[in-house]
Amino acid sequence: MAADQRGKAATLALRRRLLSNSCRLFFPEDPIKIVRGQGQYMYDEQGAEYIDCINNVAHVGHCHPLVVQAAHEQNQVLNTNSRYLHDNIVDYAQRLSETLPEKLCVFYFLNSGSEANDLALRLARQYTGHWDVVVLDHAYHGHLSSLIDISPYKFRDLDGQKEWVHVAPLPDTYRGPYREDHPNPAVAYASEVKRVVSSAQEKGRKIAAFFAESLPSVGGQIIPPAGYFPEVAGHIRRAGGVFVADEIQVGFGRVGKHFWAFQLQGEDFVPDIVTMGKSIGNGHPVACVATTQAVARAFEATGVEYFNTFGGSPVSCAVGLAVLDVLEKEQLQAHAACVGSFLMELLGQQKAKHPILGDIRGVGLFIGVDLIKDEATRMPATEEADYVVSRLKENYILLSTDGPGRNVLKFKPRCVSAWTTTTRGSKARRHPDR
Repeated sequence: MAADQRGKAATLALRRRLLSNSCRLFFPEDPIKIVRGQGQYMYDEQGAEYIDCINNVAHVGHCHPLVVQAAHEQNQVLNTNSRYLHDNIVDYAQRLSETLPEKLCVFYFLNSGSEANDLALRLARQYTGHWDVVVLDHAYHGHLSSLIDISPYKFRDLDGQKEWVHVAPLPDTYRGPYREDHPNPAVAYASEVKRVVSSAQEKGRKIAAFFAESLPSVGGQIIPPAGYFPEVAGHIRRAGGVFVADEIQVGFGRVGKHFWAFQLQGEDFVPDIVTMGKSIGNGHPVACVATTQAVARAFEATGVEYFNTFGGSPVSCAVGLAVLDVLEKEQLQAHAACVGSFLMELLGQQKAKHPILGDIRGVGLFIGVDLIKDEATRMPATEEADYVVSRLKENYILLSTDGPGRNVLKFKPRCVSAWTTTTRGSKARRHPDR
């Protein structure tokens, strides 16, 4: 705790000396030193209280007492790897299975979303016997080398596109080739995937998987048109591949209407593999891959054991179970729907007053505000977005931007309910003397 008393300037100097410059801070010109979090709030070293609309990891609120208690109690009893028989891991898998379509019934536990997507890639290749991957433009699926290769958001600034990676247009009905006035944008964008697949096949390539965030975030808080995923899945499966739904940023009730964002595409749509991370552990490092019996059996047929030292530990699973308990007991899925609708309504009122607000899109507590310079061209208002984020910080609201033009304000706050109103620290100051 002694380090908490260090001044911000001293901490920043140590960071600059000891950490790589590639490990960037939010608000690098004037970073915030956060020393405490509670619910939807974060507090700096001077006690200033910020509303946190950036961190989508603390899904049920920073330091939720039930989650903290679950980790503490299990830590006092046992924390070991998953080669030992233990109730927590099977209880957790069973609870997760109750939220998913029946077909997705085999689970692998890991430490991070990146690990989950890497395993999904291995599963897909083993099951199909193919190698190539189709991804959406501007996608980001993780920081491992295998995932940088399938993340246009990253590889375009590094080694470029590999021959086994095929990029389809982002299904963006505001900025993409098929917009809100198109009679059937879902089919049109899915046809682009079909075209990409056909082009790859003409070169002798074979498709193992289509990877997509169920709601593309880095791409600009995109809401794919309803029916897009089922159409894409048909094209991919006919090519011998599988559909991987990346729910790492958007799962666990964030969208309000459903527990999983892929369910927005229709109750009958079922991915072959679903990956989970971030919110699954409310800040604890835990992740998961859910898949079908057929995919799992093909992976098992290699005879090679899958083992993850910390994935599925008793503590990780206790935390995961506690997060599910909180989501259910505090009705946070319904809360996300209610608060999200209210926020969309308020933003819509601002759009009517300010032409810079080009598009407001979202579902539940996943919302993007696309800032534009001109309504006719929809040119991204990048500098203006940076200014808005900076001004909001001055008013103790933490927000960030994304999208190819870095002009989309993205709201991904916690799905917290009312518990924070009675547990916040009484010494917090919203506007401390500086």
